Amino acid sequence: MKLSVFSVLYKDKALSEALDIFKKKSIRYVEVGAGGFIGKNHCDPSELVKDKDKREKFSDLFNSKDMKISCLSCHGNPVHPQKQLAEMYHKDIKDAIDLASLLGVPRIVTFSGCPGDSDNAKYPNWPVSPFPEDFQELYKWQWDKKLIPYWTKMGRYSEDKGVKIAMEMHGGYSVHSPYTAIKMRKETGQKSIGANLDPSHMWWQGIDPAEAARYLNKEKCLYFFHAKDAMIDKNFVSYYGLTDMQSFGTAYGRGWQFRTIGFGHDLKEWANIFSMLRATGYDEFVSIEHEDSYMSVEEGLDKAIANLSQVIIKQPASSPMAFAIDERFV
Repeated sequence: MKLSVFSVLYKDKALSEALDIFKKKSIRYVEVGAGGFIGKNHCDPSELVKDKDKREKFSDLFNSKDMKISCLSCHGNPVHPQKQLAEMYHKDIKDAIDLASLLGVPRIVTFSGCPGDSDNAKYPNWPVSPFPEDFQELYKWQWDKKLIPYWTKMGRYSEDKGVKIAMEMHGGYSVHSPYTAIKMRKETGQKSIGANLDPSHMWWQGIDPAEAARYLNKEKCLYFFHAKDAMIDKNFVSYYGLTDMQSFGTAYGRGWQFRTIGFGHDLKEWANIFSMLRATGYDEFVSIEHEDSYMSVEEGLDKAIANLSQVIIKQPASSPMAFAIDERFV
């Protein structure tokens, strides 16, 4: 497995400066923010797709620092009920796929999005309960009429471009669990579509990330991995529930919080995740995010690197040792 860092940790710095920071920390792979909610501070795909000279300069920057792009990230809601917003996010995702193809980057990370409750809706509607039964009808309508048609088309497009789509399983979006990620892959029939596994999003939904990895790898659809922790505060969960609607700005008092590696779950749990990844066939990138309200980006990144270095499995496995059998005990 190879350690990567999400460039938007330093989105207020020039890309060259951010790369220098990562390189000093012995990071050689970078997940580059490329549109959607996370902006285009470090990479504007529409511009780079059109301009070969700018695209070559972009590539040369990484080459000059002996670094590589692990993926392009473009998080948005391309099935947003407001057509203007949906089109904007769709274009960002399409541009990211086009740029990844031109750069030889094999994957992008994005969201599945979440539709509204009708063609006339204004906001997304995320049904998470089978009762009242209206939610079941809404759930089926969203998948049959919005999600499957859109992602079948985009899956074919990305396949033609030689780029995989790693959908980040995230609460608030239609793909938010191993089941929904696998459902998307099967019902669209597109093998270019897979999942991005972020353990923090699993823990706050009550999902074991190691088991999530096992389910996804069984279907051969785990395409990327985000390294971020989550702290569950049982006292506040008992009051607000896991669907805590308080703003992330409420740093102290939420039912759960995003944390840096090791500050939500101990390293044994992280070791279990990486062991499962290795056992079930994922030996790709592990990309560090930072959304910890308790500490600075610099400190969070340093602690994430230090803690991950103890548990991430980087080298290929050794061949099993052959033990001589003492025939006296046979």
